[in-house]
Parts: sequence; C-alpha cells; structure tokens
Amino acid sequence: MLTQTRSYEVRTYGCQMNAHDSERLSGLLEDAGYLPGEPGDSDVVIFNTCAVRENADNKLYGNLGTMLAKKEANPNFQIAVGGCLAQKDRDTIIKKAPWVDVVFGTHNMGSLPTLLERARHNKEAQVEILEALETFPSDLPTKRDSVYSGLVSISVGCNNSCTFCIVPQLRGKEKDRRPGEILSEIKALVDDGVIEITLLGQNVNTYGVEFGDRGAFAKLLRACGEISGLERVRFMSPHPAAFTDDVIDAMVETPNVMPHLHMPLQSGSNQVLKAMKRSYRSDKYLGILERVRKGIPDAAITTDIIVGFPGETEADFRDTMDVASQAGFSMAYTYQYSIRPGTPAGVMENQIPKEVVQDRYERLIEHVNEIAWTANKKQLGGHVEVLVANHEGRKDQQTRRLTGRARDNRLVHFESPEGEPAPRPGDLVRVMVTDAKPYFLLADNPAAGYNIRRTRAGDAWENMEASSCATDLPETRSVNLGLPTLRVK
Repeated sequence: MLTQTRSYEVRTYGCQMNAHDSERLSGLLEDAGYLPGEPGDSDVVIFNTCAVRENADNKLYGNLGTMLAKKEANPNFQIAVGGCLAQKDRDTIIKKAPWVDVVFGTHNMGSLPTLLERARHNKEAQVEILEALETFPSDLPTKRDSVYSGLVSISVGCNNSCTFCIVPQLRGKEKDRRPGEILSEIKALVDDGVIEITLLGQNVNTYGVEFGDRGAFAKLLRACGEISGLERVRFMSPHPAAFTDDVIDAMVETPNVMPHLHMPLQSGSNQVLKAMKRSYRSDKYLGILERVRKGIPDAAITTDIIVGFPGETEADFRDTMDVASQAGFSMAYTYQYSIRPGTPAGVMENQIPKEVVQDRYERLIEHVNEIAWTANKKQLGGHVEVLVANHEGRKDQQTRRLTGRARDNRLVHFESPEGEPAPRPGDLVRVMVTDAKPYFLLADNPAAGYNIRRTRAGDAWENMEASSCATDLPETRSVNLGLPTLRVK
C-alpha cells in the first residue's frame, strides 16, 4: 500500500482486448491505493501498447519522448510500458527511452503495482516479462470504464499461425476459461447494473478447444440468453475458418444476442489468403454471411481488411474490392500491411512499394465507405433502439446531441425533446433515423416516435455520479468503481 496517495493515467492503444486489460490495470492501481488523475497531470502514466502494426512502435516512442522533460523536472514521476509491444521489445524500450521506470508484459499485468514501488525504491528501471500466463486476467481487480456495458474475456491467446500476425508470440497459446466462471462474472456484472456485455477472445469462436468442446461457444451464447436482466450480448472477433452453423443458430435463437457480426476478412483474394495462412477462402466467408443474413435479415456485418500484403497483385486487390461489394459491409476497418519483425510475412519476397500500398488503401477506403453509406441510407425513416453512451460522441456538446449504439452496433447521434429529462447513459431510447453518413446515423426529429425506457443501467450510472460527488470525512476519500468501494487514507 502506498504511504501517500499518488495519481495515475492509463493510455490505451489497440483492440478491445487491450481496452479490457486497461480496465484491469486501473483496478490493480486503485486496489493498491492510487487515484485516477487528470490526463497530462498524473504521478504515473502507463502505456498499454499494441504491436500489430508498425506505427504502434513509432507512436509509443514518440509519446515517450514527450515524457522526458517532465521526468527530468520531477524524478518522482513514473512511466510504465505494458502490453504487446512491451512483450515484444523488452529491453529495447529501456535502451531507446532510459527514463522509463517499468516494462511489463502481457502475462504479468498483476505485477504492475509491485514493479512501480520497486522502481521507486531502487531508483532503477524494472523489466519483467514472463513467457507464460501468470494468472488469468479476469481474476485481477477491474475498474470498468462503463457501468452499463461490460467486456468479458472468455479466452486469451491464439493457436493460429497467420503469417502477418505477431499476436500468438506475444499472447501465447489459447487459454480458455471455464463456462461457469464466465457466466458467474456476467451475472455479477448484471447485478451491478450492466445490461450489455461483449465476449472477447483472440478468436472468440474457437472457445472450448482447450477443454475439448467445439460447441462451447454456441452453448455460451445460449446460456447468456438465460441471464435475467442481460439485454444485449455481443462478441469480438470470430475467425471465419472456425465459424460453424451452431453459432449462427445460437445467434438466431437467442433474443439478446445482437444482430451484428464483426468477422475479419483480411483479403478477398484466395491467393493472398493462402499466403496469409488464413485457412479459409472468399467463398466460405461469403457463405457464412449468406447464412447469417438468412437467419437475421437485418444483421450488420463489419470487418477488418489488410491491403498491400507481400505479393498482392492488382488482380488480388480487385478481388478484395469485389468481395467487399458482395459482403455489403456496414463498416470496414482498413489497414496498410506493415512488416512485423519475427513474422513469416516480414521476410517474404515481393514486398509491395509504399506508394502502391497507399494508392490501393485510398481506393479501398473510398470503396468501403460508399458501401457503408449505401447500407446506412437504407435505415432512413426507420426506428432504432439506442443504448445511450456517455463517451462515444466527441462532438455532442457542440451539436447538443446524445450518442449511443443501435442493436446492430451502428453509431447513432440523436436529439431528445426539449423540456423533457434527458436520457441517462445506460437508458434505452427509440428514435427515427433522419440522415445517414458512412460512419453513423442521425436522428434529429425527436417528435417522430421518440420513446425512452429508463433502465437499471441508467440507475447505476446515476448512483455512480451521485457517489463520485459525495465526500467523506476530511481525512478520507471514497472512490466509486461500480464495484465495492475503495477507501484511500
């Protein structure tokens, strides 16, 4: 426990798995007596890093460079680097940025408070990288970012060998939690006010491989449907090669599983998919989408696409454009291939020149945006149910709108009627879509079928706000985490 209160800030890069890890890092620090600080004015800054793309390296070292002046002015200021890039670069981080105090990996997040204290006491950097998982991350204290929506890891690690991906080296082989543990966590979240959960795994639909049940993921989805009070279930991100019809059946037959599927395509070229070792082909991918839409006609499909993989020809690229057209994605996250040291693709011949990759990337973005816009315009005049958020609309204050996600995960900015109480984060609102853009929907006519349903999640948010404004005795401060209260002397 700290002898005096110190503040912290966690900066997160990468996927939702990283975002969930950051919730655990925050929980660990608050459990150790730290308090959340203001961005740019904290005693400790933790970088939770991603290593999937090359610009992640550049971004980290650039940000570490901006920390040097503050470290020189205040030797008690501490910097920690964790996550996938820390697992990959290890001692390199200290060599490039010797003012960093702690480097920890993906397998030992729980050591962070101890490493910070040891670095402070010994006045030297602490580097601790484990090769195997120390404890399943969900066993660690967690400070959730949201009181109405929760992230739940069902597995960590990956058994695939995609030639462009470094994640299996950094996260290890897949480790699955037992179904009872997962369902207990979800029920505890629901008891705490959560009405939406997202199941996370590197390949979420291979869940069960470690304990020999290939139908475990579909069973888990169905079990989520039996939890009273749980209104929305999502999952990220299934692998097409392992996608089975029992999962589609579970999606169709479980009312609280949302009509949204995020499934990475990566490439529409069979030749490139083979070189990537993705173990499926475009016809299989499109067949999955066809079966999903047969059972859930209004399902929204989102994806990830890599452009410029080694050896990709113009014909290969056109195949990707064609598959994107057939798939009708409501959103596509597009990436330029970048060499990851230690991956087979990094030493492949026929690396694509940067200018060619950039040209294809720009053409792909224009293409998928047009597809998404066409899909979104089909929502015009229809009504959607929005789960109100408290941090998704960056321009809400300027536009006087509120923001949330529809059941199919589309982002919706909406207006609420004047003179009526605004919905709280966690409440559910029915609105009519009045305009559509490639990345979001607008609902600017609150007179047209507007309806608000106050929820337990909204109550939980309101209680959290009231609690965070309350004060105790002068020598004590109470911090509400949406969990049992932590008191810091």
